[in-house]
Amino acid sequence: MFQTSEIKDKIISSEKAAELMEDGWCKADMHVHTCCSHDVPPAWQTHPARLFEKAKSMGLDYVTFTDHDTIKAYDMLGWNREDLTPGVEISVKDIENVGHTVHMNAFAFDREQYQEIELLAKNEKNIYSIIDYLKSNDLPYIYNHPFWFKFGEKPNILAVPELVKHFPVVEYNAQDLRQKNFFSMVLAQRYNKGMAINTDSHTGNIGKVYTLAQGDTFREYFSNISKGRSYLVMEEPAWKHFAAELGGLIELLFNIDKGIWEETGFSTGIDAVDRVMSALARDMPDGSNKLNKATATLARQVAGSRLPVFLHMLSKKSQVTRIERMVNA
Repeated sequence: MFQTSEIKDKIISSEKAAELMEDGWCKADMHVHTCCSHDVPPAWQTHPARLFEKAKSMGLDYVTFTDHDTIKAYDMLGWNREDLTPGVEISVKDIENVGHTVHMNAFAFDREQYQEIELLAKNEKNIYSIIDYLKSNDLPYIYNHPFWFKFGEKPNILAVPELVKHFPVVEYNAQDLRQKNFFSMVLAQRYNKGMAINTDSHTGNIGKVYTLAQGDTFREYFSNISKGRSYLVMEEPAWKHFAAELGGLIELLFNIDKGIWEETGFSTGIDAVDRVMSALARDMPDGSNKLNKATATLARQVAGSRLPVFLHMLSKKSQVTRIERMVNA
């Protein structure tokens, strides 16, 4: 049986975190998206160069970007940049072994290794083949938001505990529901896995939460996390992070930069969505700009309220109940 007190002890205040950092502990946010991801509007706030500088100004010891199935950010920034660790969020729709799409982060690979990982994800669509590859090449990897499920897919909740067994670290996702994160932590504790907290930010909010661990290199830092020698730092409740992301997304949609769009070759993969975003990026007459600003202000106010959070929680209520039954079984 899990101990709730032990789980809560893993989450510490920024004051306690400051004391540990004085003693040499390091911090990182290991799940961050740039405008190279298909679901991040191309704007300066999410440009890899801007996010790297922001991460360093916030005191992050290790910086990594984990865009969806692309390493374009490293082609833009340079693969050998100091304090920058290559990362990617891999999407694997493994119907045979899992039944739904799984997201995982991998780190510290080179370009050739990424190409091999990409081929495995696209061709074999077998999560265990990718895990075997990462293990054999001694590459760090994380099980992202275990109880997040892609819209439109029927989740196989019973597959999650088995998957957890094969990952060294399980993610506490700052934007996911508190209950889902708690159940993820329960499984991490049950199977003696490390735990890391990440923003999963798509709007430039890097470092709002972070994981503390010791380590003179990223690999040492990650190794300590996998051994349970880490703390999670989150000052605000998850619903506030979720609301902030919604508000930030609205902000980005009304600040799309055509130059960055062209630089990254941005596309959501959906023509209709691309056309709408392209229209928002066009130079508008003054009257249209005022209307856009008014619309953006109203949208930000709604997004920053508890209403979207409440509706999201309500829509996931039955799913949370099913997860709880499975975890407690």
